[in-house]
Amino acid sequence: MTINDLTARAMRVHALYDELNHRQRGRTWSREEFVLGFMGDVGDLAKLTTAAEGARDMPGGRAALGHQLADCLWSVLVLARLYDVDLDAEFEQMTAKLAASLTDRLREG
Repeated sequence: MTINDLTARAMRVHALYDELNHRQRGRTWSREEFVLGFMGDVGDLAKLTTAAEGARDMPGGRAALGHQLADCLWSVLVLARLYDVDLDAEFEQMTAKLAASLTDRLREG
């Protein structure tokens, strides 16, 4: 799957959440509320990674960690679309700059 395929799939699920929230609550989440939900997911991811390192107990193990990573990816893909960010291009540009910077630093030794 390409990032565009992943984004299209993420947005279909996001639309289903919007439909459900509208039906149940008469409203959908704002972008700000979506970010707050994402922050909760990042917190859960932090707990699961510390559990994977043996620093705490968390139910679910590796399966829960994989699910949470996928959940965070889903949120990032949706946020990029909601804020009209070309994530593919931004990722390419960011990693190219990082690679160049790190390569330069390693050469300096």
